[in-house]
Amino acid sequence: MPNISRGRCLLKLRIAEAKTTQAQLARRTGYAPQQISNWVNNREKMSYEAAVFCSYVLDCHAEDLYEWHFS
Repeated sequence: MPNISRGRCLLKLRIAEAKTTQAQLARRTGYAPQQISNWVNNREKMSYEAAVFCSYVLDCHAEDLYEWHFS
């Protein structure tokens, strides 16, 4: 079975594609603006639940929020 790992967070790109802002995403999800910033700037990785909720709000797939590496 291959190893799968998350790479760089693509949340900033998905926010731009949704024509919204980090602040609006924070308001719509209830996550703190600093938390959204941490994810966008790759300081922390999102939990699965956070990725699913953000993807729902941004109308994309949770898998679209990260680069994925297969080995």
